Amino acid sequence: MAPRGPAQRMVDAANAWLGSLDDRQRAAALVPWPSDEERRRWYYTPTDHGGLPLERMRPAQQSRALQLLATGLSHPGYVTATTIMGLENVLDQVEGWQVGWGRERGRDPQLYWLRIFGEPATAGPWSWRFGGHHVSVQHLVLEGRVQASSPAFLGADPAESPLLGGHILRPLGAAEDLARDLVRSLDDAQADRALISSAAPVDIIGGNRPHIADGELLMPLPDVWRGRFTDPELAGRVEAMHRGAEEKAGFTAEHHEAVRLTRTPKGIAAIDLTGDQQHQLRALLDVFLGRIPDELAEREARKFAGDRLHDVHFAWAGGFERGQPHYYRLQGPRLLAEYDNTQRDVNHIHTVWRDPEGDFGDDVLARHLATFHQHR
Repeated sequence: MAPRGPAQRMVDAANAWLGSLDDRQRAAALVPWPSDEERRRWYYTPTDHGGLPLERMRPAQQSRALQLLATGLSHPGYVTATTIMGLENVLDQVEGWQVGWGRERGRDPQLYWLRIFGEPATAGPWSWRFGGHHVSVQHLVLEGRVQASSPAFLGADPAESPLLGGHILRPLGAAEDLARDLVRSLDDAQADRALISSAAPVDIIGGNRPHIADGELLMPLPDVWRGRFTDPELAGRVEAMHRGAEEKAGFTAEHHEAVRLTRTPKGIAAIDLTGDQQHQLRALLDVFLGRIPDELAEREARKFAGDRLHDVHFAWAGGFERGQPHYYRLQGPRLLAEYDNTQRDVNHIHTVWRDPEGDFGDDVLARHLATFHQHR
């Protein structure tokens, strides 16, 4: 019996989960295809991500939901994502169990939502999304294949936590260490090209925009939620968090302009790196691509094989030393990977991998729709 491919594994897991739900749960979990506006919404803040949250599932249903999540991630990716979910308990303690976000428990490992768009079948089209604080995973299945797997977001707060025996828990440590080793390996001329701002932005620049356009600036934190807070206290808190973070970082209008996303990548191109530095850049890129299942990650990696890596640019903002606020991006054809570690005294990481032309499978769906109508 041939092994099941990623698309079939997702179909089987999604149908097993849906089949375990009652009518009320199913109404929240499953929405008709295409539901484009909702399908393109994604978040990484502790807001309502849409769908059915773990807290409204029985234990067996939670297990099936996580089995679906596992089909959309590599084994290291799944371990990382579920560790991040568990960090909600650590963050709750760090904040003195005081942060509520307008609900009974503000930091809650049960507040991760799963939603399916369309009926799961290998022919498709259908898609699914799993998300909560610092996790957002989505995939599109069409014509027997997983056609799109971005945006894919993983964050960690705290980024570093103490373990017994002097060990440190760092779910996203590789994304930090590989990039810092790379930027510190640059000579002065290379560093001048890679460094785009002396101050780091307080978040990823693309935020949770459904589409990345030329010229995007850093999104204010209040915009990275499902709707604006109606409670004046919560609304003021979020605005004050963003304003205070920028003031603390000394992040000015000049810095905003320096890190603006542009269609022409900023930073230093891989072709201008040494062979060893290119190897390091490829290893860093693999940290982003390697969060999805191996078969899919290998397909993505082939887009940057050999000389095709040369067009990927590496841009850095902020300090080069551990403990200093810092940000970087990898940008090239059909690639935008962002990393930021500035908040909570440089102990709060955001990372995202995107395909600006094909997020949510929009490019594939457009071709599919054109072909469908052409043959009608």
